Amino acid sequence: MKTWHIYSFVLFCMPLFLMAQNNKKSAEEISDNTESYILTDISYINDAVFMGRRDSIAAPYIFPSIGYYDKSGFFVDASLSYLVGTEENRIDLFLTSLGYTFNGEKLNGGISGTAYFFNEDSYNAKSSVLGDISAFLSYDLNVLEVSAMGSTYFNDGSSTDIFVGLMLDRVFYSNDKSFLIDPSISVYAGSQYFYQEYYSTSRLGNRKGQGQGQGTGGSASNAANTVEIQEASEFNILNVEISLPLQYYHKQFVFSFTPVLAIPQSSATITTEDTVIKEDLESKFYFSAGISYWFIAKKKSQ
Repeated sequence: MKTWHIYSFVLFCMPLFLMAQNNKKSAEEISDNTESYILTDISYINDAVFMGRRDSIAAPYIFPSIGYYDKSGFFVDASLSYLVGTEENRIDLFLTSLGYTFNGEKLNGGISGTAYFFNEDSYNAKSSVLGDISAFLSYDLNVLEVSAMGSTYFNDGSSTDIFVGLMLDRVFYSNDKSFLIDPSISVYAGSQYFYQEYYSTSRLGNRKGQGQGQGTGGSASNAANTVEIQEASEFNILNVEISLPLQYYHKQFVFSFTPVLAIPQSSATITTEDTVIKEDLESKFYFSAGISYWFIAKKKSQ
C-alpha cells in the first residue's frame, strides 16, 4: 500500500499539509504487519502557499494532526494550524477529512472530502475555502509513478473552483529502507474564484477582521473594494511545483523535511472600482519539517 502517494495526492490542493501527509508512506511501510493504524504528526511550514498564490506577509504554521486509517481503506484525519512568527499568534485553521482509498499492484486511487474552518482574521490565500472533494489515480510505471488528480473546491461567497493536476515522481531508498528521497514535479490547472474572493476580503484593504497582512496589490483602506479577477472563470495552468521530500524513520517515528519550489503561472488581471492591476507573480521557495508517530490499531490475522 503506497500510503505516501494516497494521502499526498488526495490532498494535493492543500500544500500546507502535504508534507505531514507524506510521512504516511513511511509509516505504512514500517508497519507492514498492520492493517489499521493511528498516525499522529506535528509539522512546521514556513509559509502558506496554495496554487502558487500567497499573501504578501508570510503565514508560518505549526500544525499537529491525528488520523485513523482502517484496513478497509476508509480513513479520517483532523488537523489544526497555529499561526506563529507574527504579532497574531492564533489558531488559524481547523480541518477534518474523510475518505476511501484502494490499492492494486500497479494502480492506486482514492476519494476524500475535507471541511475547512478558517479564523475570520485569516489572510491565507485559501481562506475563502469551505470544503473540497478530491480524487486521484496513480499508476506505477516502474521507472517512475504517474498520478492524475482532480478536485472541486467550494468557496465562501463565490463560485466553485475546479482543479486538476498531474504529478511525476520516483522514490529512491537506502539499502535498509530507513531513508527515502522522492524527487517530483507537479503541474496544476484550474479556475481562480478562490483567489478573487481572497482579494475581495483579504488583499486589497478589505480584511475580514483586524488581521495583520496588508497585501501589495493595493493600499489598505477602511472602505471596501469591489474586486474582480478577469480570469477567475478561465481554466488555466496555475502552478508548477518541484519538490524533494526527504524522510527517515526509526522504530515508530518518521522524520521528514520537504523543500518545494512553486512557480506560479497565469497572472491575474485584478479590476477594482479605481484601477486595473496586472499581477506580478514570483516563484516561491518554501519548506516543511515534521515528526510523526504511529500506533498499531489492529494487526493482520495470522
